Amino acid sequence: MSTDVQAIPIFGLDFTSAPSRRKPITCMHCQLKATTLIVEDCLLFSQFSAFEDFLQQPGPWLLACDFPFGQPRQLITNLHWPTDWSGYVDVVSNMDKATFNQLLISYSKERPAGDKLHQRLADRLAHAISPMMMYRIPVGKMFYEGAPRLLRSGASILPCYPRSDSRLIIEGYPALVARRWLGKRSYKSDERARQTAELQQARTELLQSLRSPALQDTYGIQLEISSQLCQQLIVDPMADQLDALLCAIQAAWSYTQRHQDYGIPRGFDIDGWIVDPLTLQLFSKDS
Repeated sequence: MSTDVQAIPIFGLDFTSAPSRRKPITCMHCQLKATTLIVEDCLLFSQFSAFEDFLQQPGPWLLACDFPFGQPRQLITNLHWPTDWSGYVDVVSNMDKATFNQLLISYSKERPAGDKLHQRLADRLAHAISPMMMYRIPVGKMFYEGAPRLLRSGASILPCYPRSDSRLIIEGYPALVARRWLGKRSYKSDERARQTAELQQARTELLQSLRSPALQDTYGIQLEISSQLCQQLIVDPMADQLDALLCAIQAAWSYTQRHQDYGIPRGFDIDGWIVDPLTLQLFSKDS
């Protein structure tokens, strides 16, 4: 039997910089068989140690994580960090959390207006916030907690730190998937007062789109998910499990592009790349 029709484990992960029982790291476990993404179950990691153990499970598998793997090149240069990903991530891993937080906050305060929070090219193409952001949506804290753990895992981190390992990890961004069908409409909130019927309706419509032929047209795959799990995703107002599924869709698309560098353009080994057909299309158009 051709290896192309053998199922490969696909994971999508919604990350948090402070996992707990109330808000754990959420991981959607799927199998990709040919072009069908079969959703199996959802894994919850309420402690970082459980996430670290998960990363050690033998490959082959492909995981998409929803946090920035790298920092902008301008920041790396200005802070005189090593100009390779593993080098500067190692520098960060040797800082305590308070030191790292203060470093980025102080750096931003000293910058002129309009140049306080740098972005990577992938962030600009995806309309994502700067990985230096330490408040509101603290993706800088996610980088601090996530990237060093990826480095220590020994897995192959694409495109930052490719290794001879069948455990493959890429950076996803679930908002890119959601925007294709919802536009600027919101579909989630961590604040109880904002968890409205309108947001639940948006989640319902998004899942209907993901289960339609439209997913095949955009991501080249079709989704197989139980009605029970679908309902579970609809009623979850924080949408952590739904975001994990959206990352799994990006991971599945990336695997279908494995003979084209997993859908990742070359030259982003320092700062990383958000893997999605849209970012690749926009990059190719501008190149």
